[in-house]
Amino acid sequence: MVRLNETPSIEIKKKQSGRESFGVIMSEIVSEAWRKYLIQLQSHPLRTKAITSGVLAGCSDAIAQKISGIKKLQLRRLLLIMVLVEQLTSSPWNNMVFMTYYGLVIEGRPWNLVRSKVRKDYPSIQLTAWKFWPIVGWVNYQYMPLQFRVLFHSFVASCWAIFLNLKARSAVIKQA
Repeated sequence: MVRLNETPSIEIKKKQSGRESFGVIMSEIVSEAWRKYLIQLQSHPLRTKAITSGVLAGCSDAIAQKISGIKKLQLRRLLLIMVLVEQLTSSPWNNMVFMTYYGLVIEGRPWNLVRSKVRKDYPSIQLTAWKFWPIVGWVNYQYMPLQFRVLFHSFVASCWAIFLNLKARSAVIKQA
């Protein structure tokens, strides 16, 4: 097990000219990057694993494209992989946590009612998310100019938040 506050000791070998060799410098950079990754993994495990999974999936697809002889990378294919990884990792948790938070904190309902509401409504909400967000991502990257992508995504996320709020409301509040 690697302890986060221990820095691996790297013996620095200097050339006769007094400068560090390229290999030693790269080794230090990799060691520092690994140390920072482990810190992120410990403090934000789900996010770090999701990002790692997406990066590795994208890298493996890019390498596979190059090995298979494709001259120019197919960025749409890479984007599809990134969207799929995001939808399979963070989307389910985000929706479930939101529904639970809304029921417990916003509405102040007891756990057993919140749990039954999540069990009843979560599958349809998540299915809707899996239909909706990939299209949003595709439209955003395919048609939105770079300077408007964050604005577009934020606007759509606001609409999604309204949808989640309406779905998360209990039947008691709807009748009031």
